[in-house]
Amino acid sequence: MSAPAAVAVVFLVLCSAAVPQASRADEVCLRLDLRTQRLTPDDRGRNGWQVVNTPVTWKASETALLLCDVWDRHWSRGATERLEAMVPRLNRLVQAARAAGLTVIHAPSDTMDFYKDTPARQRMVRTPHVPPPAPKDRPDPPLPVDASDGGSDTNEPKEKVNTRAWSRQHPGIQIDQDRDGISDNGAEVYSFLAAKRIKNLLIMGVHTNMCVLGRSFAIKQMVRWGMKVALIRDLTDAMYNPARPPYVSHEEGTRLVIEYIEKFWCPTVTGEELLAACETP
Repeated sequence: MSAPAAVAVVFLVLCSAAVPQASRADEVCLRLDLRTQRLTPDDRGRNGWQVVNTPVTWKASETALLLCDVWDRHWSRGATERLEAMVPRLNRLVQAARAAGLTVIHAPSDTMDFYKDTPARQRMVRTPHVPPPAPKDRPDPPLPVDASDGGSDTNEPKEKVNTRAWSRQHPGIQIDQDRDGISDNGAEVYSFLAAKRIKNLLIMGVHTNMCVLGRSFAIKQMVRWGMKVALIRDLTDAMYNPARPPYVSHEEGTRLVIEYIEKFWCPTVTGEELLAACETP
């Protein structure tokens, strides 16, 4: 076998195994199943939503993991408690992704003053600006849950609703100041991704029907800018009060928002699937 052919064989073997070695990140590949929903006619010609799973292989060196608004606290007690329960899993995935060679971006909105002098924040600030492309025009159907009351399910007094209770990212999430980035600005995040030639963006955090969709660095904007985006569906939570339409449980409300994203915005994956891909020896 010639030397070039031998190199090609080694590369293919590494991609199929998703080897988590940061020093060989350009050879690490993540095998994921992207879940979307598609309108499909049945045998009578009537359209219905069908789940579609599409296997992909993404290079770790071309993939970023972004944490959206994983704050230290929230004005809603219910939102705070659900996030607290999620933090250990979020942190484990952050560490595994970083070890596998993914770029990690922390995006705790409204807290940049807390991080202004840190290397991870300055890394984003000093990245040369890359103008994003003209945003694609996409339909934006209404969300399936009503969060017009703020979305809390723990009955906070009206004066507390939508107040700023956070000051930093949750301390349970490890930040690597030598490698990670910190920003809550979509243009900064896009420039950082472009500078590192990143094509794929995995997003986790809160809240699914608000910041995860609507922030300048989040799903809608990044999809409109042409980035390949996927939501980590088991590491997110919606702001939804079951006392509001469609009058379902909080968990069901979150599931409806995830389905909405799969139908109209981007695919989803599970954190367990990504963790397994990152940790496979």
